[in-house]
Amino acid sequence: MNESIQKLKDWIQESDNIVFFGGAGVSTESGIPDFRSVDGLYNQKWDYPPETILSHSFFNRYPDEYYRFHREKLVIEGVKPNRAHIRLAELEEEGKLRAVITQNIDGLHQAAGSKNVLELHGSILRAYCSRCGRKYPADMMNYGTDVPKCSCGGVIRPDIVLYEEPLNDGIMTSAIQYIRNADILIIGGTSLNVYPAAGLINYYNGNKLVLVNLSETPYDRYANLVIHEKIGEVFGQI
Repeated sequence: MNESIQKLKDWIQESDNIVFFGGAGVSTESGIPDFRSVDGLYNQKWDYPPETILSHSFFNRYPDEYYRFHREKLVIEGVKPNRAHIRLAELEEEGKLRAVITQNIDGLHQAAGSKNVLELHGSILRAYCSRCGRKYPADMMNYGTDVPKCSCGGVIRPDIVLYEEPLNDGIMTSAIQYIRNADILIIGGTSLNVYPAAGLINYYNGNKLVLVNLSETPYDRYANLVIHEKIGEVFGQI
């Protein structure tokens, strides 16, 4: 175990007020591609840029094209929590981790056993009617070939935050509160380039800011501990 991971392990052992904030890199080791890496969705060819397809206006105008992309690129079979998800759930069970704040929509934190998960961008495991708001099983939209419709005639949509849509105020308020009061803030698997989510780091008032990411982030110079390794491998040692 290298010195940085040992320091993180020591900090965790001494604290019972840890908050974790994670992005796509937390789930890549489970087989879910991220959006901005060399092999990510943003670098794969498609009829439209992924940012366009995953926008509110595009969904409303071309739901058939949206669902073609959704079912081919967002629905990934057989994924399971990795060591990072599992260790975070264990830390919560041990009374050390107060909350997981995630940009991911895959539900893997809950699958690993985490209870207090704040999903900034929603979940692909939930669906509702875009017209009347009626809730539907995710299978209604994640499988099939047609555009899923509600009994009212509205298009069923995923309970995720599309581009052009605001984040949920209640979830953001809770995330800010947890981060503001945290002893240790661990940020992992995110480039910290997507706002407003990336701006959450600015609410941290402590002196144990930990960044775990394969590549550098704009906030590395502000962190108290930086680890440029795979997050699953790091959490497997703490």
